[in-house]
Amino acid sequence: MTKIVSQTKTPIAIFDSGYGGLTVLERIRALLPEYDYIYLGDNARNPYGTRSFDIVYQYTLQAVRKLIDMGAPLTILACNTASAKALRTIQQNDLPRINSSLRVLGVIRPSVEAIGHLTKTKHVGIFGTPGTINSQSFPIEIAKLWDEIKVFQQACPMWVPLVENGEYDTAGADYFVKKYIDLLMNQSANIDTIILACTHYPLLIKKIRQYLPSHINIISQGDIVAHSLKDYLSRHTEIDQRLTKNSSIEFFTTESIDKFENTARIFFNDELRVNNISL
Repeated sequence: MTKIVSQTKTPIAIFDSGYGGLTVLERIRALLPEYDYIYLGDNARNPYGTRSFDIVYQYTLQAVRKLIDMGAPLTILACNTASAKALRTIQQNDLPRINSSLRVLGVIRPSVEAIGHLTKTKHVGIFGTPGTINSQSFPIEIAKLWDEIKVFQQACPMWVPLVENGEYDTAGADYFVKKYIDLLMNQSANIDTIILACTHYPLLIKKIRQYLPSHINIISQGDIVAHSLKDYLSRHTEIDQRLTKNSSIEFFTTESIDKFENTARIFFNDELRVNNISL
């Protein structure tokens, strides 16, 4: 049975605007089961993907501050929109004022680091929310590490609603999955690697594979972020030593508990014990 985090714990915090971050949490816990975790979903204000930079930054900073108050020395923004629109400002401007020993990490950089080792054609595709795509974060970050790679992006505004309404594995999803795949592949026939730049999208992986050519690599962020975190903690022992290890977990949502539990079961296979929280 999953244990609950007490106030004496210093857990790893996982934040997402909605539910998709649970796919990241599940992969992190599979690789690093000994740590304590807290998950915070700002489900009442979801989705972030269509909101402005300023609003996403304000909401994300509120969540990070709350998680710091709850004892987390390390927070993972398991949300591409928050990573794209808020992470850099929080790292550079806010953490030095709050507490310079704390860390906030995102999910974009680990994905970018991995992609250069997978593509052979140097043509890479990105599926993401409108917010992530419009931020241009992936092309910017990829150019820093892999200047020879050409990036082609496609916003998929209907994919998150399909997942959160439990329609991701139905015939009704096929139209929108095929539509966005066709729009992306029409930009370049040489794309051989695609990043699913939203943590909801792994639930659509069967449909996506159905309509993509079989030779294309699909990067799902959960495993990449988990291995990146393991490597980070091995290199930053000063952070690792502050983290308690009792294999506990606690969930918090800004939405109603019943709604969170019902939707979260789509993403997370373990027991859920959920608390309501205000930011």
